[in-house]
Amino acid sequence: MANNNIISKVFHFYYDGFNNSSLAKKLLIIIAIKLLIMFFVLKLLFFPNFLKSKFNNDNERSNYVIEQLTKTK
Repeated sequence: MANNNIISKVFHFYYDGFNNSSLAKKLLIIIAIKLLIMFFVLKLLFFPNFLKSKFNNDNERSNYVIEQLTKTK
């Protein structure tokens, strides 16, 4: 019960801080834009869908993954 109270106090502390500060809102928007760039744009550019480009259907993809996971060295 006391743990929940501490979590609630911390949440309200940050919530009130972001609501009352215009600088915090601007920084939060900048952080959100950076995260969008990192997770969506970079994923599209540097991590193409390897399985879709190499195989035609889901059955071939699943067989390839199973072979790679169970392959002995």
